[in-house]
Amino acid sequence: MSETLDFLKTNKVFYMATASQGEPHVRPMGFVMEYQNKLAFCTSNVKDMYAQMKENPNVEMCCVDKDYNTLRLCGKAVFCTSAESQQKALDVMPDLARMYSVNDGKFEIFLLEDAKAECHTMSGEKKTLTI
Repeated sequence: MSETLDFLKTNKVFYMATASQGEPHVRPMGFVMEYQNKLAFCTSNVKDMYAQMKENPNVEMCCVDKDYNTLRLCGKAVFCTSAESQQKALDVMPDLARMYSVNDGKFEIFLLEDAKAECHTMSGEKKTLTI
């Protein structure tokens, strides 16, 4: 998992796709942490993304580094929102406090279950990463 987590943190912006009623939706993300030995992310329960993941928890993410290596990550979004998970997220990325606080009624944390990750190089090499 550390290689995947490091790739996402180092490259700062990654894109997550959700699907709602068969229609894909992609948005930039910038927060990731390890929680309960899984990759964890955050959102707000007032965003479309939250409703889409509740309807269909299957998500995919993509990130590209400065050398054009591409990380593709997929799994099932499982919400694990608690005061503990929210506080850890705020500790990992203090800037989140501009939007969220513990027990604010909108700050949601989700894990990626059954996660799979692959890294692809520009020359076509593929490496499966351990999650």
